Amino acid sequence: MRVTRRQLLWAGAGIGAAGALAACGSGTGGSKDAAPAGTASAQPRAGGTLKVGALGKASAITRDPHGTQANESDYLIISLLYDTLAIPGDTANTVPRLAASWKPSEDLTTWRFTIADGAVFHDGTPVTADDVVWSLRRLRDTPAGKSRLPGIQPEGIRAEDPKTVVLVSDYPNADLPLQTRLTTFVLKKDTKDDAIAGAPGTGPFKLDWYRDGNARLVRNDHWYGGKVLLDAVEVRLFESPQAMANALLAGQIDVASNVGAVAARTAEARKDVRILRRPNDMAMPIVMRTADGPFADPRVREALKLAVDRDAMVKQVLSGYGSVANDILGTGDPALAKDIPQRTRDLAKAKQLLADAGFDTSRTYDLITTEDISGLAESATLFATQVREAGVKINVVKQDSKVFWDATWLKGTLYTTYWGTNDSVVFFASKTMLSDAGQNESGFKDPAFDEAYRTAMGTADAAARGTLLHQLQEIEFARSGYLLWGMADGIDLAGAAVRDLPKLPGYGRVQLEKTWLSR
Repeated sequence: MRVTRRQLLWAGAGIGAAGALAACGSGTGGSKDAAPAGTASAQPRAGGTLKVGALGKASAITRDPHGTQANESDYLIISLLYDTLAIPGDTANTVPRLAASWKPSEDLTTWRFTIADGAVFHDGTPVTADDVVWSLRRLRDTPAGKSRLPGIQPEGIRAEDPKTVVLVSDYPNADLPLQTRLTTFVLKKDTKDDAIAGAPGTGPFKLDWYRDGNARLVRNDHWYGGKVLLDAVEVRLFESPQAMANALLAGQIDVASNVGAVAARTAEARKDVRILRRPNDMAMPIVMRTADGPFADPRVREALKLAVDRDAMVKQVLSGYGSVANDILGTGDPALAKDIPQRTRDLAKAKQLLADAGFDTSRTYDLITTEDISGLAESATLFATQVREAGVKINVVKQDSKVFWDATWLKGTLYTTYWGTNDSVVFFASKTMLSDAGQNESGFKDPAFDEAYRTAMGTADAAARGTLLHQLQEIEFARSGYLLWGMADGIDLAGAAVRDLPKLPGYGRVQLEKTWLSR
């Protein structure tokens, strides 16, 4: 389970901040003379090699598109070599990729996906429905396949003809294509496990070489998606954000992803470096177990949510590189219920709720965290300081990453978690909050929530579905196990020559086919 959780963090699911590559957004700092990476200051030109730094550990390297991607570097490489059926879009949560189109049955349980014209593997072999079916079934059969393709059984994945893949859902699902954006990488049918590392993909780049987590990928001139501008992308693994930032400042790489506020401040005086920020890039909620234990009473959970000073959390933990959140996951979704009043600090009400619930304030409660990403452990420490003012005593326990994901995640009573994709309310509902969700982090079982989700997914009309999703978020706000105090900005550094980096968060940020270099 830990493996898949980490994989989801990268994409749209990534690890933690999942900064495979940056969006320009409202980039600040760096030189005012250098064109921002992501703006079209000149006509795009072909050629050049983009050198990208990405975080990872040599001990966690993987090459399997359906397996562990505990490293940003691995996920970036895989995403450039292999295509998913769909990707995030500029104006819609889901747009076509390897699947050119899709169409549901009238009852929204059966979806037909049509493979893009001209889609071929890197060896020139045409992509067929059998390849897609084999790949999706392989994905579904991973340890957490239920979470990767929720509501879809292996037998519900089949080929109708050489160009058409059929997915049958256990329940009506108007947003089923959204599920195909994450890890649905397609390989050739019957690829042996020992040949996965060198298996041809369908993506905009082909593998030139791979060495110890570092790789060079060259342009795929036969990519069905259109012209790729860069000659090559070189991905270099770094084990710390600071080392990666130093490499960028020294001119050794063109992009340093997910470097954090400290590196950004260091780069502010450099005229040849752009500081790029991606709003709503990463969620770092505190998880309270709802199924049993001291936080099972919704009044206790509300009390802790009221005891937090969210502005102080954003300023101190994120150095201001973020925004206040309102305990609802999916802040980048157009369907986010922004009209729900912002929850603010109210210590008097928090104390009263704790008293009404009979909460034992004489005890000290452990809050488990890790140092997987910058700011995570710090958020736990500040949270503990703040809620003490409401009478709740917290002891912060830092665990080794492997121990945390094996022993605490999905099981703990009170712990921190993090998600590098935050663009869909439905994503989090289906994967983390339904009673039978494969990654139900808080043990949340709420029949009204389940019913609201099923009803929304079974509603074809987008406006009506939006109203139902609003009801879903009202329940999440009122009684879920998530205390989402803020959203962290993604912070990346880019050389002045880099142009048109992807602007989307999550999996959208690894789409480099339109990126180019002005030099």
